[in-house]
Amino acid sequence: MAGPGPRKNYLEDNKYFMSVAALTAERSRDPNTQVGACIVKDGEVISVGYNHLPIGDDQPYWGKEYPDSKYLYVCHAVTHAILNAKGADLNGASVYTTLFPHNKCAINIIITGIKKVIYLHDNYTDKPWCVASRNMLNTKKILLEQMKPIDVDLRETPADPFEK
Repeated sequence: MAGPGPRKNYLEDNKYFMSVAALTAERSRDPNTQVGACIVKDGEVISVGYNHLPIGDDQPYWGKEYPDSKYLYVCHAVTHAILNAKGADLNGASVYTTLFPHNKCAINIIITGIKKVIYLHDNYTDKPWCVASRNMLNTKKILLEQMKPIDVDLRETPADPFEK
């Protein structure tokens, strides 16, 4: 006698990997923009990263008293994930990121051989760095795919299945 079969409402790969990126973004101490990235190859998570200050997040550069200085100091999420891969072969990998990658991240994506960028938000599409990023990624024929906001709220804890 056959069982009921597999569950049908499981989290698909794209949503799972973007959820990992979104959860990783929660590690960022940036008071304005939290970005997360998840690098995937052959269906496995290779690395994750988030935007942070490599000199220590307790530094004052996040604040308004240093206008625009965070951009001079921040390590972006995609670059952080690439560095966290610690030399793993990323050729042919995909990166899931909660924000379209910065031009400096695009350079690292190209150099490491990542072939697909799946992003959630594209808030800065007209900024020069974003135009440069898109131009470089398109020139190298790296696939760009925007996901719709995921329907998983990572801040909500599911009901305890053992609670009576």
